[in-house]
Amino acid sequence: MIILKNKNFGKISQITENKKAYYNYFIEKTIESGLILQGWEVKSLRKKKVNISNGYLFFQNNELYLIGLDIQPCLISNIDERYQLHRNIKVLLKKKEIYFLYGKYKTKGYSLIALSLYWKKAWCKLKIAVAKGKNKKDKRMNIKNREWNIKKNIIIKKFLK
Repeated sequence: MIILKNKNFGKISQITENKKAYYNYFIEKTIESGLILQGWEVKSLRKKKVNISNGYLFFQNNELYLIGLDIQPCLISNIDERYQLHRNIKVLLKKKEIYFLYGKYKTKGYSLIALSLYWKKAWCKLKIAVAKGKNKKDKRMNIKNREWNIKKNIIIKKFLK
């Protein structure tokens, strides 16, 4: 009997990331969660046909749901099946985490956004962020600080050589 071992089993591989979130929000805390997905959604995630940039989370009946996740159905899937492209996807969390997120969700100025989707072993995981929105002034300061750090590193490298 031959047992084949998958080398990638147990490794984390990125599906997609919300890069705009770091520009538009101050990220205060991140939490890892699971998702309840349908079969065709998992196939599309494996092929990375997903966009998470509009994804945000909301509460309904004391449960957390993800909305705004754009999953494109792959052509291999059964044609007769009717796809719900923009459905609310239930997020799996522990009770303490749900209570913590609900408290932040009700606080003025805070929002729950989806940061990234990734595979952890055979499970699709979602990284949730508790975030506070940035003003234009904050965004400009962020850009100035980033540019200054780049210039500073260039100057340091020139003097060290």
